[in-house]
Amino acid sequence: MNDKYTINADTLAIIPISKKKTRVYENDTVLTINRNANKIIADNCEYFGSSYAGRKKGTLELIGVTHKAPIIIEDSNSLIFFPTSSPRLNDCGWISLNNLDSYKGYADDSILSFQNNLKLQVNVSNRIIDNQVLRATRLEAIIRKRKNIKKTPNK
Repeated sequence: MNDKYTINADTLAIIPISKKKTRVYENDTVLTINRNANKIIADNCEYFGSSYAGRKKGTLELIGVTHKAPIIIEDSNSLIFFPTSSPRLNDCGWISLNNLDSYKGYADDSILSFQNNLKLQVNVSNRIIDNQVLRATRLEAIIRKRKNIKKTPNK
């Protein structure tokens, strides 16, 4: 078991097991990390050159969301993750927007299907997942649009 983890393009989901233990799902492996899921997110924001507070403020400026805000972990590869609940809670997991293929709700749970065919059941309603995907997709669209704007020289 590790106590550090670097989020990358293969990271699918970061799901808490307990207060200080997290299961990280990647395309071809599942890791157990001796760290809180929210701390993994915060550590990775810093690793990629910002703070969690800075990333959260950026989301607020771009899409106006303050609670359960999606986060751009790493900008150049558009690594965007959204929380499954309030990040203030220990049971908050984080899902990769880029790797999520589809999702379905069943009572109070949702089944998340990823591009590598992994299916993951989370104790979150379909309505919440739908809202979180919408927010993260809006964030991604604004970032993509800004990256594609051609800068014109000043005259």
